[in-house]
Amino acid sequence: MSTSPPASRRPCRTRLDAVSAGYDGRTVLHQVTADIPESAVTSLVGANGSGKSTLLSAVAGVIKPTSGAVIHRGGPAAFVPQRGAVSDALPLTVRQAVAMARWRERGPWRRLTKGDHSIIGEALERLGIADLAGRQLGELSGGQRQRAFIAQGVAQRSDLLLLDEPCTGLDPEARQSIGLLLTDLVADGTTVVQATHDLDSARSGDHCLLLHAGRLDAAGEPGVVLAGAPALLS
Repeated sequence: MSTSPPASRRPCRTRLDAVSAGYDGRTVLHQVTADIPESAVTSLVGANGSGKSTLLSAVAGVIKPTSGAVIHRGGPAAFVPQRGAVSDALPLTVRQAVAMARWRERGPWRRLTKGDHSIIGEALERLGIADLAGRQLGELSGGQRQRAFIAQGVAQRSDLLLLDEPCTGLDPEARQSIGLLLTDLVADGTTVVQATHDLDSARSGDHCLLLHAGRLDAAGEPGVVLAGAPALLS
């Protein structure tokens, strides 16, 4: 999404060092070693069950590796799960959903500060949904809801944003709009990692990690990594 310098020459924001991880005693990721370059979009691709969500959860600190380590050169990541951190069926407005990002930092029983409200407003403006702040999540289109969830991630004020399938179910126009938003975030110094099934979206990124059966199959320039990807994604 950006032009220079190449991702391979950018400093490493986060490193996975021989990371294995899983759930309920079942290993999903196997000895994954990879660098995530800073101020870049890293596309995480692989078939269903290849370990994309598990890798993001490990980087986010949601789950602990069973072996190996995730090494951050920066603060905690902001994580937007596949269906968003808030169900769109809950009776929440867009502003309330985005505000949940600040409650995580402030604590559930403390009032949000003037600074918190400013951050929430900035995130809404940044994602182009300030005019939707009072709308219920369930009233929004898929693209609008996804913007709200990304705004929630942005409001966490992390320089590392993890997105699990941010464009799933969206039409081409909405996918393009989300892609442009990620480009803007990277231009401002945010490191983005997005799990995606959309090869066009993955190719437009700066860096690519290809997972297969829980192992890292390839890493590097998207065009090179994805040249042999269709067989692994089927």
